[in-house]
Amino acid sequence: MVLNTDIQIITLDEIDAESHLLFDVRSPKEHEEYHIPGAERLSIFSNEERAEIGTIYKQVSKEKAMERGLEIVSPKLPHFFKRIKEKIEQNPDKQVVIYCARGGMRSKSIAQTMNMMGIKCLQLEGGIRSYRKRVEELLERFEQFPKQIIVIEGYTGTMKTKILDRLESEGYPVVNLEKMAGHKGSIFGRIGEDPASQKKFESLLYERLQQLQTSATLIIESESKRIGRVVVPDFLLEGKYSGTRIHVTIPFPMRVKYICDVYDPHLYKEEIKEAITKLTKRIHPEIMTGIHEALSQSDYEEVVSFLLENYYDPKYNFAEQKYDSECLHVQGESFDHLYNQIKIKVNTLLFQ
Repeated sequence: MVLNTDIQIITLDEIDAESHLLFDVRSPKEHEEYHIPGAERLSIFSNEERAEIGTIYKQVSKEKAMERGLEIVSPKLPHFFKRIKEKIEQNPDKQVVIYCARGGMRSKSIAQTMNMMGIKCLQLEGGIRSYRKRVEELLERFEQFPKQIIVIEGYTGTMKTKILDRLESEGYPVVNLEKMAGHKGSIFGRIGEDPASQKKFESLLYERLQQLQTSATLIIESESKRIGRVVVPDFLLEGKYSGTRIHVTIPFPMRVKYICDVYDPHLYKEEIKEAITKLTKRIHPEIMTGIHEALSQSDYEEVVSFLLENYYDPKYNFAEQKYDSECLHVQGESFDHLYNQIKIKVNTLLFQ
């Protein structure tokens, strides 16, 4: 019997979710930073093992690093084979594609081994780097040829995210930057979230912009340059200042209740205390005393009221002075009434 260990290469352009099963053999840390959407993690090295092999490669030799890599991977091969085989049995019409960082030794070794075991595997040319290059190219193209922007704006707690979610679910060209960033944009923004890396954020943005390439307009929430630890591309920030704004206004008590519902403070007491402590230098000591007293009594509506009146609203008023673009105003005392008004204005802007 002759074993065929030749590896067939596939390019990113040839891959589609309907025909291929993607396996990412990079370390958990690499996969978490960003990966091709839909790819299943099949790490051949743990984070610590990858670091160990890298050290051997740099300080000893390539050969010793390869020997150590073989020692680590060999016991794991039956598990990899089982995982891939199970996926194939669930998706018999799909081909397996293996990728690593650059389309090098990690993906090639697994693809070769699986081929020897009778499972045909393709290797992604250029690895995840080919995907990253594609992301950068699209974002550069949007920088050069920006689209019109509709901006949903308003004070903190005016249900802007909820509005965007509903619009997106109904097929409108929404780009939900906070969802992609894994951060709600305030000092409490990361509570209950999984903050994205810059590359993961840009990957999610790329996928959404791909879906909206035929749309002449994008709908975003008014955001600052940074959302948590990610940086928003300039073409969206510039569009925020030049695009048409829809300013949302709801009663103050409604804002307070919405924020408490979103952040569920009784579940994240310590995280909220920690976040508020970071504002100590930005809020007058007398106000901070009131906030801490409300915290000690678990009166979170009072805490939120203090923060809105003495931090978020003044901060928003200052930022709003930078705008000179057209602004449409919408107000309401229920979400449904508010949403219907916004939808009418969005439709007018999209189809005028």
